[in-house]
Amino acid sequence: MEGIGNTRRLLIVGLAFTAIMLNYVDRQIIALLKPMLQTEFGWSDRDYSHMASAFQFSAAVAFLGTGWFIDRIGLRRGFAIGVGAWSLAGMAHAFVSSVGGFVGVRAALGAAESIGTPAQVKTAATYFPPEQRSLMLGVGNMASNFGAVIAPLTIPALALALGWRAAFLIAGGLGLVWVVVWLAVAPRTPATSGNGAGGDRGASVPWSSLLRDRRQWAVIAAKALSDQVWWFLLFFMPDLFHRMFGLSQGSLGVPIATIYFLAALGSLSGGILPTYLLRRGVDVNRARKGSMLLYACLILPVPLVLLTGDPWVAAGLLGLGLFAHQGFSTNVFAMTADIFPSRMIGTAIGIGAFAGNLSGMGMIELAGWSLDNGHGYTPLLLICGGSYLVALLLIHLLVPKLVVAEPGIAKVAPTGH
Repeated sequence: MEGIGNTRRLLIVGLAFTAIMLNYVDRQIIALLKPMLQTEFGWSDRDYSHMASAFQFSAAVAFLGTGWFIDRIGLRRGFAIGVGAWSLAGMAHAFVSSVGGFVGVRAALGAAESIGTPAQVKTAATYFPPEQRSLMLGVGNMASNFGAVIAPLTIPALALALGWRAAFLIAGGLGLVWVVVWLAVAPRTPATSGNGAGGDRGASVPWSSLLRDRRQWAVIAAKALSDQVWWFLLFFMPDLFHRMFGLSQGSLGVPIATIYFLAALGSLSGGILPTYLLRRGVDVNRARKGSMLLYACLILPVPLVLLTGDPWVAAGLLGLGLFAHQGFSTNVFAMTADIFPSRMIGTAIGIGAFAGNLSGMGMIELAGWSLDNGHGYTPLLLICGGSYLVALLLIHLLVPKLVVAEPGIAKVAPTGH
């Protein structure tokens, strides 16, 4: 962290926050405009599922390389390339009209946006010491929720006023502006990370060695079982409110924005809670797993959405569920930053995100099948409720005791090292 002041460091984190926020605006536009586009182009629910799955599959495959990419060339260039590419892919949606065209641009968007997750975690690991990472990751993880709050409040109104194509063009154009600012602010040489790792670039890490590591499988299990819930709700929640409660295109925004606002609070709490526990002398194993247990229990009531006829009760239940998801997810990211050396974090997160995107694709295809075959949202919401307890159980079985990989955190979270 030498050679870079606190003000510039915080500005870099603010830009990373903005990039992830724009990332989620770009990916959510199609979900918010689904009723409008489905009416204009005559899509079936399976057509829409295939578009969402194209995004998931291409992102999953790209994650196998983007973590390595960020580890190899560093944040400055890697993040700029990723944001520029996904902004152009988002704008390309304005120029297609067929199902195949939308599948193609969704695939391009998914591949480019995969840079966001490892870049976000790498930013926290590079510019902040271990005792501050949980809080920084919690703040960073809020970015996706702010994007998900802003999108339903602005995109439907923008589409109704200027047309759906303008919504894609404006959101993508903001990303290109971000690239210019990032290149002006981010240091040209890698900063020395707070954990003494010596910078944000390093030698490539063989996947074979990571796939023999039980810690990597704990990350894979956590991401696969939690991300499937996030991706399902991201792509189908507007349709759920439209289908179950009869909400129109213009009235979807406020309840969905409320849900994602609660999710943002979950991200923040996911950083604050373990940080508080660590500062109280609780070891990192109990701080991380205890926090994840709390969030896994909070998401259990989500299937009760099936029993209510009130959209605001449903919004409260889903908001609690995404609050819990984001708290859990923040701790999964922080756990990865704890248990892996910083030179390996991008690759480890990339492999985990690959698993999370594949499971998300499976959940999305299951949703399309369930809706087309008259089963509704019942099987999906039941899966949502129990997925996190299973994830935590697998984490504990694979890594019975979480141990910090690098020195520096012992003052805050004594682990015997």
